[in-house]
Amino acid sequence: MKQFIIGMALTLTCFSYSQTCTFTFLGELSDFHDGTLISSATIHIKEIDKYVVSDFDGKFKIENLCSGTITLTISHVGCETKTVSYQLDNDMFKKIYLEHHLEELNEVTVSTNLKTESTSIEQSINKSVIENYSDKSLGDALNSLSGVSSLNTGNTIVKPMIHGLHSSRLLIINNNVRMYDQEWGDEHAPNIDINSSGKVVVVKGANTLRYGSDAIGGLILVQPQRYAAVDSLFGSSMLSLNSNGFGGNINSEIIKTYKSGFYGRLQASYKKFGDFKAPDYYLTNSGLKNLNASARIGYRSFEKGFDAYYSVVDNEIGILQSSHIGNVGDLVAAINRTEPRVIDDFSYNIDYPKQNILHHLAKIEAYKRFKNLGKLTVQYDLQINRRKEFDLRRGDLSDTPVIDLRLFTNALQSNLHMDFIEGLKLDIGALVRFQQNDAVSGTGVSPLIPDFKKFEASIYTIGNYNLNASSKINAGVRYDYSRIEADKRYNLTDWNETYNYDELFPEFETNTIENTSILTNPEFTYHNISANLGYSKQFESDLSVFANYGLATRVPNPSELFSDGLHHSAARIETGLLTLYKERAHKFAASIERNNEDFGFSISPYFKYIKDYMQLIPVGITTTIRGAFPVWEYNQINAQILGVDIDVTKKITNRLNYVGNLSLLRGQNLSDDIPLIHMPATNLTNSISYYNDELNQLTMRLIHKTVLQQKRYPDYNFYTYEPILQEDVYVDISSTTPAYSLFSFNSSMSFKAFKTGSLKLEFNVENIFNTNYRNNLNRLRYYADELGRNFNIKIKINY
Repeated sequence: MKQFIIGMALTLTCFSYSQTCTFTFLGELSDFHDGTLISSATIHIKEIDKYVVSDFDGKFKIENLCSGTITLTISHVGCETKTVSYQLDNDMFKKIYLEHHLEELNEVTVSTNLKTESTSIEQSINKSVIENYSDKSLGDALNSLSGVSSLNTGNTIVKPMIHGLHSSRLLIINNNVRMYDQEWGDEHAPNIDINSSGKVVVVKGANTLRYGSDAIGGLILVQPQRYAAVDSLFGSSMLSLNSNGFGGNINSEIIKTYKSGFYGRLQASYKKFGDFKAPDYYLTNSGLKNLNASARIGYRSFEKGFDAYYSVVDNEIGILQSSHIGNVGDLVAAINRTEPRVIDDFSYNIDYPKQNILHHLAKIEAYKRFKNLGKLTVQYDLQINRRKEFDLRRGDLSDTPVIDLRLFTNALQSNLHMDFIEGLKLDIGALVRFQQNDAVSGTGVSPLIPDFKKFEASIYTIGNYNLNASSKINAGVRYDYSRIEADKRYNLTDWNETYNYDELFPEFETNTIENTSILTNPEFTYHNISANLGYSKQFESDLSVFANYGLATRVPNPSELFSDGLHHSAARIETGLLTLYKERAHKFAASIERNNEDFGFSISPYFKYIKDYMQLIPVGITTTIRGAFPVWEYNQINAQILGVDIDVTKKITNRLNYVGNLSLLRGQNLSDDIPLIHMPATNLTNSISYYNDELNQLTMRLIHKTVLQQKRYPDYNFYTYEPILQEDVYVDISSTTPAYSLFSFNSSMSFKAFKTGSLKLEFNVENIFNTNYRNNLNRLRYYADELGRNFNIKIKINY
């Protein structure tokens, strides 16, 4: 009986198995975009650990399957690996779509030849170069590129310039979010922690419509790292120590990725420096403290995904004590001194004057691909910027900022990338943005920038078309609507007599008059059209030609319209104008490039004509209860800027390489037939590097940089009465600084520290010969020399 029962059980089991494990799965693989069949793809069946390969027609068959879940992982050269699951209760046929366009894999491909647009004229800085500037700023890193310079306030506030243009004419995009951090000020640097980025791209041409219509200078894209879809946990920590300033930076990050496509990243850095040192003296009150952190989570597959990002940047920046002037007499004395007025011993103390800036940035982005259409992306982002500027004050207001601004910005944007037509790609996008600025009360002074609200809405379309296998064109058009509403008090004399606003803008008056001031509600509405056209041609001899034209339009920013009063950190009276028109710029750029490992180069000429160019220039002096100060006023002129950027790379031997670049620029005020103010001088950089992979990846590099004297500058010098001397004195604020040359040295070695990690050591020297020099584009050049020699050690652990 026992044997009979066992036999029956075995028979039933076999019967059951034969009934449920006879299913067949038929599959067909094709391209998501154009339906092209994909052959020779590998399909792994998880449940039975079996592999099959698709045939010439993209088809594959899996037989003898049981009922239940079947999980397929499909991989193919040139495709993104895809995992799909199905519930199998019968024979089944499925058509499975893969992404078979190599250009879609740019997000995980490392290549110096990839461009944001096929016709762009651009340069980029990769992760390894970014790490060289881990204890410096974004502006310092970008200074290594041709055509890029900076407008500095000391050595810690570095404002990027592209082809002589900065601030509102320069778009800075951080993780696909346009930065708004009171960028109108000459001494306002971008609040970006360079350690949180994976790559920085500078677009010099006209391919900027996706991000805004006002990129007259250019575009800076700070991009995150892309991670492969594998199960992994890794990270790094870097410590950087400097002799100049006796400080440094520590940065750590940890990344977790999953084969399913999920990923997460945490990053934080802390930077601290005391007083920096010129070759002959300490720069009193020039230290800084930075605390930065970022977090990122997301999911990425070919068909859908999302990315959430948050960062906080907390900066405390000392302003050189000697740059604090109480009147024009102090300015004259500073210009005539060879050393700063205040020279104290080294200290980590950050006293007044100083800046405190806290910047929050958050975004959530999601995308979905639709068959026979394309990829739809939607993003919401939020920024909160709080800027406090402290002056030397006495009494109860000694710890109260003279400028306290809180800027709130949020935006919703979408982009539809259509690629279902062979050879043609279209992007259609829309954006709405709301911005509110609060001039926080209690400072004891009239706000330099008033309360305002700004509304923006934009739509654009951009097309990329392949003329043939080697030629492409790019064209786009963008419409922007913007409206500014402000609440501002004006001095009655200025409103009625000096600027005649009572007749020009009677609709702004509220009839609320207190003492000698009138409350007004200025409102401005703008409609802008911008466009671009680009062309690229690839030749067989590694040569490429790029050319593009752009029409850019920029509306006046609130500073240009409403500034009214003493800008304490700049030690000058700044006055805006309500009669300013919007700028219109015609940008022409071209580039011939040779991408070759043995010898490469790029020659990139450009020309910009800017109608109604807004500039801030000195127009005289005025006396306040604080003393006599220069008056700087906004006005409008027609301007042109032309120049050329030249880059050369040469492989000397298998281990020796040369890199050089040269930037030439000429800016002209056409209306007054004089040079433009604040234009960078001709500069060139040369470097020789040695690399030995067999000797622990030893790298050594010697860099030489020369900046010539700017001989073309406008003469805005003036005379002022000096009460101590009882005579008029000549104030030379225009003459430029002499030429200078600097030498630097970089070196590094890598070691296998443990089973899955590595240790990288760096030793660097800046300003090797401790050269005394002053940078003409440094606002503090009147008061002190630039930094002297600095020894730097970096220790990085990858784990």
